Amino acid sequence: MSARSLHHPEGSLARGGYAAWLDPEDAGWAYSGLRVAHLAPGGRIELRAEGVEMAVLPLAGSLRVTLAGKSFELKGRRSVFSAVSDWVYVPLGSELILESEGRCEVALPSARTEKRFEPAYVGAAEVPVEVRGAGPSTRQVTNFMAPGVFDGADRLMCVEVLTPDGNWSSYPPHKHDDSSECKVNNEEIYYFRLGRAGSVDTSREGFAMHRLYTTDRSIDENVVIKDGDVFLIPRGYHGPSIAAPGYPLYYLNVLAGPGDGRSMAFCDDPSHHWVRDQWEDMEIDPRCPMTAAEAEEVTQ
Repeated sequence: MSARSLHHPEGSLARGGYAAWLDPEDAGWAYSGLRVAHLAPGGRIELRAEGVEMAVLPLAGSLRVTLAGKSFELKGRRSVFSAVSDWVYVPLGSELILESEGRCEVALPSARTEKRFEPAYVGAAEVPVEVRGAGPSTRQVTNFMAPGVFDGADRLMCVEVLTPDGNWSSYPPHKHDDSSECKVNNEEIYYFRLGRAGSVDTSREGFAMHRLYTTDRSIDENVVIKDGDVFLIPRGYHGPSIAAPGYPLYYLNVLAGPGDGRSMAFCDDPSHHWVRDQWEDMEIDPRCPMTAAEAEEVTQ
Protein backbone atom coordinates (compact mmCIF):
# COMPACT_ATOMS: atom_id res chain seq x y z
CA MET A 1 0.00 0.00 0.00
CA SER A 2 1.17 3.51 -0.72
CA ALA A 3 0.95 6.54 1.53
CA ARG A 4 -1.76 7.80 -0.80
CA SER A 5 -4.02 4.86 -0.01
CA LEU A 6 -3.29 4.94 3.73
CA HIS A 7 -3.33 8.69 4.38
CA HIS A 8 -6.60 10.45 3.58
CA PRO A 9 -6.43 14.24 3.99
CA GLU A 10 -9.42 16.11 5.38
CA GLY A 11 -12.26 16.18 2.86
CA SER A 12 -10.94 13.38 0.65
CA LEU A 13 -13.37 10.83 2.17
CA ALA A 14 -16.42 13.12 2.01
CA ARG A 15 -19.44 11.28 0.61
CA GLY A 16 -23.20 11.22 0.84
CA GLY A 17 -23.37 14.28 3.06
CA TYR A 18 -20.73 12.96 5.50
CA ALA A 19 -17.43 14.76 6.12
CA ALA A 20 -15.77 11.33 6.07
CA TRP A 21 -17.17 7.93 5.07
CA LEU A 22 -14.90 4.89 5.17
CA ASP A 23 -16.32 1.38 4.85
CA PRO A 24 -14.12 -1.73 5.21
CA GLU A 25 -14.28 -2.18 1.41
CA ASP A 26 -12.94 1.36 0.93
CA ALA A 27 -10.02 0.56 3.21
CA GLY A 28 -9.31 -2.78 1.52
CA TRP A 29 -9.90 -4.84 4.64
CA ALA A 30 -12.75 -6.67 6.40
CA TYR A 31 -13.96 -5.08 9.64
CA SER A 32 -13.19 -1.49 10.71
CA GLY A 33 -15.12 1.54 9.45
CA LEU A 34 -15.75 5.18 10.30
CA ARG A 35 -18.12 7.98 9.39
CA VAL A 36 -17.91 11.58 10.56
CA ALA A 37 -20.97 13.80 10.22
CA HIS A 38 -21.45 17.56 10.62
CA LEU A 39 -25.00 18.53 11.62
CA ALA A 40 -26.22 22.10 11.14
CA PRO A 41 -28.66 23.60 13.68
CA GLY A 42 -31.85 21.58 13.36
CA GLY A 43 -29.94 18.91 11.43
CA ARG A 44 -31.18 15.35 11.16
CA ILE A 45 -29.63 12.13 9.84
CA GLU A 46 -31.39 8.80 9.44
CA LEU A 47 -29.30 5.68 8.92
CA ARG A 48 -29.20 1.94 9.52
CA ALA A 49 -26.38 -0.05 11.06
CA GLU A 50 -26.47 -2.50 8.18
CA GLY A 51 -24.13 -5.41 8.88
CA VAL A 52 -22.27 -3.42 11.55
CA GLU A 53 -22.28 -2.38 15.17
CA MET A 54 -21.52 1.29 15.81
CA ALA A 55 -20.76 3.92 18.41
CA VAL A 56 -22.18 7.46 18.37
CA LEU A 57 -19.52 9.77 19.81
CA PRO A 58 -20.02 13.55 19.87
CA LEU A 59 -16.81 15.35 18.91
CA ALA A 60 -18.27 18.85 19.23
CA GLY A 61 -21.78 19.84 20.26
CA SER A 62 -24.78 17.90 21.55
CA LEU A 63 -27.33 15.65 19.87
CA ARG A 64 -30.24 13.30 20.35
CA VAL A 65 -29.91 9.65 19.30
CA THR A 66 -33.11 7.66 18.74
CA LEU A 67 -33.03 3.89 18.23
CA ALA A 68 -35.03 0.84 19.28
CA GLY A 69 -37.84 3.06 20.56
CA LYS A 70 -35.55 4.95 22.95
CA SER A 71 -34.06 8.44 22.84
CA PHE A 72 -30.69 9.31 24.34
CA GLU A 73 -29.72 12.96 24.90
CA LEU A 74 -25.97 13.24 24.46
CA LYS A 75 -24.58 16.28 26.23
CA GLY A 76 -21.38 16.02 24.20
CA ARG A 77 -18.77 18.74 24.59
CA ARG A 78 -17.48 21.96 23.08
CA SER A 79 -14.60 20.15 21.39
CA VAL A 80 -12.42 17.06 21.77
CA PHE A 81 -9.96 19.27 23.67
CA SER A 82 -12.52 20.48 26.22
CA ALA A 83 -14.01 17.41 27.92
CA VAL A 84 -14.69 13.68 27.89
CA SER A 85 -18.01 12.93 26.17
CA ASP A 86 -20.92 10.61 26.80
CA TRP A 87 -21.73 8.20 23.96
CA VAL A 88 -24.14 5.52 22.70
CA TYR A 89 -23.58 1.95 21.49
CA VAL A 90 -25.67 0.99 18.43
CA PRO A 91 -26.35 -2.73 17.81
CA LEU A 92 -26.27 -4.58 14.52
CA GLY A 93 -29.16 -3.75 12.19
CA SER A 94 -30.47 -0.80 14.22
CA GLU A 95 -32.28 2.06 12.56
CA LEU A 96 -31.24 5.30 14.18
CA ILE A 97 -31.95 9.00 13.96
CA LEU A 98 -29.43 11.69 14.88
CA GLU A 99 -30.81 15.17 15.60
CA SER A 100 -29.07 18.33 16.77
CA GLU A 101 -30.50 21.66 17.92
CA GLY A 102 -27.16 23.39 17.41
CA ARG A 103 -24.10 22.62 15.35
CA CYS A 104 -22.63 19.21 16.04
CA GLU A 105 -19.78 17.05 14.80
CA VAL A 106 -20.23 13.35 15.54
CA ALA A 107 -18.06 10.30 14.88
CA LEU A 108 -19.65 6.97 13.98
CA PRO A 109 -16.98 4.26 14.30
CA SER A 110 -18.15 0.81 13.22
CA ALA A 111 -17.20 -2.84 12.86
CA ARG A 112 -18.61 -5.65 10.73
CA THR A 113 -20.39 -8.20 12.89
CA GLU A 114 -22.99 -10.96 12.82
CA LYS A 115 -23.89 -10.71 16.51
CA ARG A 116 -26.43 -8.37 18.05
CA PHE A 117 -25.99 -6.81 21.48
CA GLU A 118 -28.21 -4.36 23.37
CA PRO A 119 -28.24 -0.56 22.89
CA ALA A 120 -26.37 1.26 25.65
CA TYR A 121 -25.82 4.81 26.87
CA VAL A 122 -22.54 5.54 28.71
CA GLY A 123 -22.18 8.77 30.64
CA ALA A 124 -18.95 10.74 30.49
CA ALA A 125 -18.40 10.25 34.22
CA GLU A 126 -18.30 6.49 33.61
CA VAL A 127 -15.46 6.74 31.05
CA PRO A 128 -11.99 5.96 32.49
CA VAL A 129 -9.20 8.40 31.69
CA GLU A 130 -5.67 6.98 31.74
CA VAL A 131 -2.32 8.79 31.64
CA ARG A 132 0.37 6.80 29.82
CA GLY A 133 4.08 7.32 29.39
CA ALA A 134 6.21 9.98 31.04
CA GLY A 135 8.30 13.01 30.13
CA PRO A 136 7.86 13.97 26.48
CA SER A 137 5.95 10.73 25.87
CA THR A 138 3.15 11.58 28.32
CA ARG A 139 -0.34 11.38 26.83
CA GLN A 140 -3.96 10.79 27.81
CA VAL A 141 -5.96 7.75 26.73
CA THR A 142 -9.73 8.02 27.13
CA ASN A 143 -10.90 4.40 27.25
CA PHE A 144 -14.55 4.89 26.38
CA MET A 145 -14.94 1.62 24.41
CA ALA A 146 -11.89 -0.39 25.38
CA PRO A 147 -12.22 -4.10 26.23
CA GLY A 148 -12.79 -4.51 29.95
CA VAL A 149 -14.33 -1.05 30.15
CA PHE A 150 -17.24 -1.63 27.77
CA ASP A 151 -17.91 -5.27 26.97
CA GLY A 152 -21.34 -5.03 25.36
CA ALA A 153 -19.95 -5.29 21.81
CA ASP A 154 -18.74 -8.02 19.48
CA ARG A 155 -15.74 -6.60 17.60
CA LEU A 156 -15.67 -2.80 17.85
CA MET A 157 -13.04 -1.19 20.07
CA CYS A 158 -12.37 2.54 20.36
CA VAL A 159 -10.28 4.92 22.47
CA GLU A 160 -9.40 8.60 22.25
CA VAL A 161 -5.81 9.80 22.64
CA LEU A 162 -4.83 13.37 23.53
CA THR A 163 -1.24 14.51 23.31
CA PRO A 164 0.04 17.83 24.72
CA ASP A 165 1.79 20.00 22.17
CA GLY A 166 5.43 18.99 21.73
CA ASN A 167 4.89 15.44 23.02
CA TRP A 168 5.02 12.02 21.31
CA SER A 169 2.16 9.48 21.37
CA SER A 170 1.87 5.89 20.11
CA TYR A 171 5.44 5.47 21.29
CA PRO A 172 7.37 3.21 21.32
CA PRO A 173 6.13 2.06 17.91
CA HIS A 174 3.83 -0.94 18.27
CA LYS A 175 1.61 -3.22 16.21
CA HIS A 176 -1.53 -5.36 16.50
CA ASP A 177 -0.56 -7.89 13.81
CA ASP A 178 -1.25 -11.61 13.83
CA SER A 179 2.35 -12.77 14.15
CA SER A 180 4.38 -15.11 16.32
CA GLU A 181 5.05 -12.35 18.86
CA CYS A 182 1.60 -10.74 18.76
CA LYS A 183 -1.55 -12.87 18.82
CA VAL A 184 -4.11 -10.23 17.81
CA ASN A 185 -4.88 -8.97 14.34
CA ASN A 186 -6.70 -5.64 14.36
CA GLU A 187 -7.40 -3.21 11.53
CA GLU A 188 -6.98 0.29 12.94
CA ILE A 189 -8.17 3.74 11.89
CA TYR A 190 -6.77 7.02 13.21
CA TYR A 191 -9.00 10.11 12.94
CA PHE A 192 -6.99 13.23 13.81
CA ARG A 193 -7.94 16.64 15.15
CA LEU A 194 -5.42 19.40 15.81
CA GLY A 195 -5.72 21.99 18.55
CA ARG A 196 -4.00 25.20 19.56
CA ALA A 197 -2.11 25.64 22.85
CA GLY A 198 -4.04 27.76 25.35
CA SER A 199 -7.39 27.01 23.70
CA VAL A 200 -9.88 24.13 23.49
CA ASP A 201 -10.71 24.96 19.87
CA THR A 202 -9.43 23.02 16.87
CA SER A 203 -6.84 24.55 14.56
CA ARG A 204 -6.73 24.56 10.77
CA GLU A 205 -3.12 25.76 10.98
CA GLY A 206 -1.87 23.00 13.23
CA PHE A 207 0.10 19.98 12.08
CA ALA A 208 1.54 16.75 13.44
CA MET A 209 3.69 13.87 12.19
CA HIS A 210 2.77 10.19 12.01
CA ARG A 211 4.86 7.13 11.20
CA LEU A 212 3.95 3.59 10.02
CA TYR A 213 6.38 0.88 8.92
CA THR A 214 6.83 -2.87 8.63
CA THR A 215 9.97 -4.82 9.44
CA ASP A 216 10.58 -5.54 5.75
CA ARG A 217 9.82 -1.89 4.88
CA SER A 218 7.10 -2.89 2.42
CA ILE A 219 5.30 -0.10 4.27
CA ASP A 220 7.49 2.81 5.37
CA GLU A 221 5.56 6.05 5.70
CA ASN A 222 6.21 9.36 7.44
CA VAL A 223 3.36 11.78 6.85
CA VAL A 224 2.34 15.30 7.85
CA ILE A 225 -1.05 15.22 9.56
CA LYS A 226 -3.51 18.10 9.41
CA ASP A 227 -6.82 18.68 11.18
CA GLY A 228 -9.48 16.19 10.05
CA ASP A 229 -7.11 13.69 8.39
CA VAL A 230 -7.66 9.92 8.48
CA PHE A 231 -4.84 7.35 8.48
CA LEU A 232 -5.24 3.58 8.05
CA ILE A 233 -3.18 0.93 9.84
CA PRO A 234 -3.58 -2.41 8.00
CA ARG A 235 -0.45 -3.84 9.63
CA GLY A 236 2.97 -2.83 10.88
CA TYR A 237 4.48 -0.73 13.64
CA HIS A 238 2.68 2.58 14.05
CA GLY A 239 4.08 5.51 15.94
CA PRO A 240 5.11 7.90 16.92
CA SER A 241 2.36 10.43 16.42
CA ILE A 242 4.11 13.70 17.20
CA ALA A 243 2.32 16.89 18.25
CA ALA A 244 4.17 19.97 17.02
CA PRO A 245 4.92 22.64 19.64
CA GLY A 246 1.91 24.92 19.91
CA TYR A 247 -0.52 22.33 18.54
CA PRO A 248 -1.95 19.63 20.84
CA LEU A 249 -3.05 16.46 19.06
CA TYR A 250 -6.20 14.34 19.29
CA TYR A 251 -6.96 11.09 17.56
CA LEU A 252 -9.81 8.61 17.68
CA ASN A 253 -8.60 5.01 17.37
CA VAL A 254 -11.05 2.55 15.82
CA LEU A 255 -10.06 -1.13 15.93
CA ALA A 256 -11.69 -4.40 14.94
CA GLY A 257 -10.51 -7.80 13.80
CA PRO A 258 -11.36 -11.48 13.39
CA GLY A 259 -10.36 -12.66 16.86
CA ASP A 260 -12.71 -14.68 19.05
CA GLY A 261 -12.58 -11.95 21.70
CA ARG A 262 -12.00 -8.20 21.64
CA SER A 263 -8.38 -7.38 22.49
CA MET A 264 -6.19 -4.30 22.06
CA ALA A 265 -3.03 -6.24 22.90
CA PHE A 266 0.07 -4.95 21.13
CA CYS A 267 3.75 -5.66 20.60
CA ASP A 268 6.46 -3.00 20.67
CA ASP A 269 9.12 -2.82 18.01
CA PRO A 270 11.88 -4.72 19.86
CA SER A 271 14.42 -2.11 18.77
CA HIS A 272 12.65 0.55 20.82
CA HIS A 273 11.05 -1.36 23.68
CA TRP A 274 13.88 -0.28 26.02
CA VAL A 275 12.53 3.28 25.96
CA ARG A 276 9.79 2.27 28.40
CA ASP A 277 12.39 1.65 31.11
CA GLN A 278 13.50 5.29 30.88
CA TRP A 279 10.05 6.47 31.94
CA GLU A 280 10.66 5.22 35.49
CA ASP A 281 13.05 8.13 36.05
CA MET A 282 10.89 10.78 34.33
CA GLU A 283 8.15 12.98 35.70
CA ILE A 284 4.69 12.73 34.17
CA ASP A 285 3.86 15.81 32.12
CA PRO A 286 1.57 17.86 34.42
CA ARG A 287 -0.58 18.85 31.41
CA CYS A 288 -2.08 15.35 31.52
CA PRO A 289 -4.83 14.46 31.89
CA MET A 290 -5.92 17.12 29.43
CA THR A 291 -9.69 16.52 29.75
CA ALA A 292 -12.23 15.08 32.17
CA ALA A 293 -15.98 14.58 32.40
CA GLU A 294 -17.97 17.74 32.94
CA ALA A 295 -20.04 18.07 36.09
CA GLU A 296 -23.45 17.20 34.71
CA GLU A 297 -24.70 14.44 32.45
CA VAL A 298 -28.03 14.37 30.64
CA THR A 299 -29.77 11.04 29.94
CA GLN A 300 -33.22 10.20 28.67
